[in-house]
Amino acid sequence: MEVKITSDNFESLKNGNLPLVMDLWATWCGPCRMVGPIISELANDYDGKVVVGKCDVEENDEIAMQFGVRTIPTILFFKNGQLVDKFVGAAPKALLDEKIKALL
Repeated sequence: MEVKITSDNFESLKNGNLPLVMDLWATWCGPCRMVGPIISELANDYDGKVVVGKCDVEENDEIAMQFGVRTIPTILFFKNGQLVDKFVGAAPKALLDEKIKALL
């Protein structure tokens, strides 16, 4: 199950024992709604291996600003607390799956 990423839990998730995949999105964003179900599937597929979560940029704009996110959806990939990859735009599941496997 995907987690809700907020300003309160972001640092602990980013620096946790598992890699973090964070989808930055907003409710009004059409492409974000297309990626949403894929993120949920990946969260289930990688449960216990990777933390997969969603961060609403309207509620947590400081996270988006910290990483210079100007276009959503943007998916950020963290390992050992460091940003190691990112993808901007709507992505097919196969592409995101490849990027997650690279984290493991």
